[in-house]
Amino acid sequence: MNITGKKISIIGAVRSGLGAAKLAKKLGAKPFVSDSSDKEKLSDAVMVLESENIEYEIGLHSEKVYECDFIITSPGVPSNSAVLTNALNKGIKIISELEFASWFCNGKILAITGTNGKTTTTSLCAYTLNKAGYKCYEAGNIGLAFSEIVLNIKEDEYVALETSSFQLDYVDSFSPFISVILNITPDHLDRYENSVAKYAASKLNIAKNQNIYQYYVCNFNDSEIPALSNEAVNKFHFSLTENLANGAFIKNGRFMFSNNYVVEDVCSLETLSIKGSHNQQNALAVLAIAKIVGCSNESIADAFTKFPGVEHRLEFVRELNGIEYINDSKATNVDSVWYALQSFDKPIYLILGGKDKGNDYNRIKELVIKHVLKIFAIGSSADKINDFFNAVVPVEIKKDLRDCVLSAHKEAQPNTILLLSPACASFDMFENYEHRGKVFKEEIMKMK
Repeated sequence: MNITGKKISIIGAVRSGLGAAKLAKKLGAKPFVSDSSDKEKLSDAVMVLESENIEYEIGLHSEKVYECDFIITSPGVPSNSAVLTNALNKGIKIISELEFASWFCNGKILAITGTNGKTTTTSLCAYTLNKAGYKCYEAGNIGLAFSEIVLNIKEDEYVALETSSFQLDYVDSFSPFISVILNITPDHLDRYENSVAKYAASKLNIAKNQNIYQYYVCNFNDSEIPALSNEAVNKFHFSLTENLANGAFIKNGRFMFSNNYVVEDVCSLETLSIKGSHNQQNALAVLAIAKIVGCSNESIADAFTKFPGVEHRLEFVRELNGIEYINDSKATNVDSVWYALQSFDKPIYLILGGKDKGNDYNRIKELVIKHVLKIFAIGSSADKINDFFNAVVPVEIKKDLRDCVLSAHKEAQPNTILLLSPACASFDMFENYEHRGKVFKEEIMKMK
C-alpha cells in the first residue's frame, strides 16, 4: 500500500504510537502525533519525535488531529474517549497500529490473543520456530511494537504477535497466516460496557478476514469463545481433555497432534520446562502452530525442554531461609491468579492488589482457602480485597511492595512461598506490570 503524502494522525505517544509514527515517516507519509498526557511523563517520547522530525502535540488533542486521511490509535486510548468519538462523528477512519503495520508485512503473521497466556505463548512460539530453523520475530504487546520491525521481515520469515482486544477493536483488513485464541475470561470489561460478549467479539476480530490458505486455532474447552462465522479459514483446536480430529491434545501424558484424524505422538508432557496446566494449554497452542508451519517433532520437543520461561510470569526470583519468592506481576486479573495458585504445592503468602478492573474474587476463594496462609493487600483495591477475604484468611493491608516483602521475611516459615500475583492492573502505583515486577525483585534481592 502506498501512503506517500498521506496525513496520518496518531493518538498516543508511547510504544505503539511512536512505532507507527516512525514507520509512517519512513514510508513517506506525514504523521502527526497527539497525546493528552503531561509533557514530563513523555520526555523520552518527545526526544524520539524531535530526533525523527515528526510533528507532535502534548497535553491536549487539538483540532489538528482531525486534519488527516486516517487516524491510528494506541491500545491505551479508550474507544469512548472524546478524541476518537469526535473523529468517528467526522467520518474519519480509525485503525490500530496492528492493522497499520500489517499492511507492510511481507512475511507470515502468527497472531495470538486471549485473556491469559498471550505473552508466554507468543514467546514460546517464536522460540520453537527459531529452534526448528525458521526465522521468527516476536512483537506486539511483547518486546517491540509490530511497526518497529515489520520492514525487516522477509517473505519466508514469520512474526509471532501478541495481540490485545484493544488492538483488535480497530482492524479492517488484518489477516494473519495463523490466528490463535487461547481463552476468554472476564477482563477489561470497563472498556466493553461490562459485557463479556462484546469483549469476546473483539477477540474474534483476529480471524474475521482469514482465507482458505490460512488457519484459525482455538481452545476447544473454552465455551466463552464464540463460534467463528468465517467459513473459509482452516480450523484447528487444542484441548487438555479431548482427542481431536484436527488439533493438539494430551493423551496418556503425551503431547499429540492430529490432522484429519492422522495422529502423531510428538513428545512427553514431562519435556515441558514451564509448569502448570495453563502452560500445558499454552504449549498445545504452540504445538498446533508449529505443526501447521512444518516443524519436526524432534525440534518441538527440544524447544519445549529448553524454553526458559518469561519474565514476570510465575518467575522464580530466589530462595532465602527456605522461603521461595515468585514474581507473577503479569497476573493482572483473577483468572491468572487462579492458575498461579494451582501451580504450587507449598503454603503461600499472597500479595494481591492494585487498580481493580471489576474483579470477582469468588473465582479464587476456594483456592485461597486451600493454599494461602495470609494475604498482603496493596494499592487502591486493598480495602475491597480485605472486605472479601478477611472472613476466610488473614489479610493485612500494606502501603507498598517493600512492606509486603519485609513482613513476609519476618513471619513466613521455611517451606513456604511469597507470591506476587496481584489480580489487578499496576497503574495506581507503577508505570506498568513490568515496573511492578522489577520493584518486587529489587526488594527481594536486598534481603539478607
